Amino acid sequence: MIKSMTGYGKGECVLADHSKITVEIKTLNGKNADISIKSQLIPKDKELEIRKLLIKELVRGSIEISISHAIKHTPARVQNLNKSAALSYIEQIHRIMAEDAGSAARITPLAEAFLWSSILRMPDIFEATDLTLSSTDLAKIDKAVMQAIKKLNTYRTAEGKALCSDITARVEKIMALLQEVKRLDAKRIPAIKERLRQKIEKSGIDADPERLEQELVFYVEKLDINEEKVRLTQHCKYFLNTLNKEALAGKKLGFIAQEMGREINTLGSKANDADIQALVVRMKDEVEKIKEQTLNIL
Repeated sequence: MIKSMTGYGKGECVLADHSKITVEIKTLNGKNADISIKSQLIPKDKELEIRKLLIKELVRGSIEISISHAIKHTPARVQNLNKSAALSYIEQIHRIMAEDAGSAARITPLAEAFLWSSILRMPDIFEATDLTLSSTDLAKIDKAVMQAIKKLNTYRTAEGKALCSDITARVEKIMALLQEVKRLDAKRIPAIKERLRQKIEKSGIDADPERLEQELVFYVEKLDINEEKVRLTQHCKYFLNTLNKEALAGKKLGFIAQEMGREINTLGSKANDADIQALVVRMKDEVEKIKEQTLNIL
């Protein structure tokens, strides 16, 4: 069963410090595996492992994985005050106030309290403690990533069924239109021969019947579309067989659709018939839509 390259999956876990990890993976269509990891939590060596896992499980597409960390407030998670930075701010402010006052200025307790509340909002006052992930925490994150991947693949499979249904209907429509072309083509060649004979008779040319027949056969061979009809039929059957039996068939289906388009174009250029041309236009419309859909098949 084919899969769509478009998908979404989510996984969650709780670390030893009771903080929560949320893993979200979004995918869109793409020729290769283009992976973007958004996380300030995962070590670089772990990112490499995750990339390899995503390529193995998701194969290709534009893949974006986000690993967010929701910290639960506990005393162990409080950030440390950068004492040297705070005192440096205080000294600088005291010096500026003394210079403005012309002598050592006395700061009231209320002003001092206000000053400290302002300083505590300054940059670099608090030092964030780095989160150290244990092997147990990393294992939990791995499980959350796999959970997101499984949900995403379930999503992709469901989308793939819808794509398969739509594309199958379009290929079957092309085959139905081709049957109409065959019906019209059975009458086309005799009609062309008869028109040519009538034109020659009206022109008054005294033509040798045997030579005339040879020329008509030679001319009609250029308009013959039997090979195109046979090849287009085979391409359609091969497309449906690949669609139903191969799992990672997106690129292959795209190639087959291109060949279908070529045969349809050749058929239209050789037909020299208004009714067949109208059917060809409809087939070309269907094959273009099929090509668009194959771009999203894994």
